[in-house]
Amino acid sequence: MALQPAKVKYRKMHRGNRAGIAYRGSTVAFGEYGLMALERCWMDAKQIEAARVSIARHMKRHGKMWIRIFPQKSFTKKPLETRMGKGKAPVEGWVAVVRPANVLFEVDGVTEAIARESLRLAATKLPIKTKFISRHHRAS
Repeated sequence: MALQPAKVKYRKMHRGNRAGIAYRGSTVAFGEYGLMALERCWMDAKQIEAARVSIARHMKRHGKMWIRIFPQKSFTKKPLETRMGKGKAPVEGWVAVVRPANVLFEVDGVTEAIARESLRLAATKLPIKTKFISRHHRAS
């Protein structure tokens, strides 16, 4: 089961605004090392899950991982070859709105080398540029 909100009574959302940079959720708050977004995107629940699995596999059940983003925005899609109009389409999936400076994942309890490599592997699964950051020395 992919990540999605538990209660989805009013499912269909507006597209919203992706402008600006993230002020909240832009520092390493829980772990020692983090993966910070440098671009903006709508990150799919499948992309978040793929990155989570790659981090967990590389850390081999050592340390702890935090996922700092959650796909709580629904997006809709019209079926192919459908004429315009006839209302808003059914919900297609769930996305997290990611802005530059959002911390996506954090890890702790492992060496810097393992953290760096596991977050690098996770970054290859994501559709945006990211950078490795740590709690002590800013943006390395």
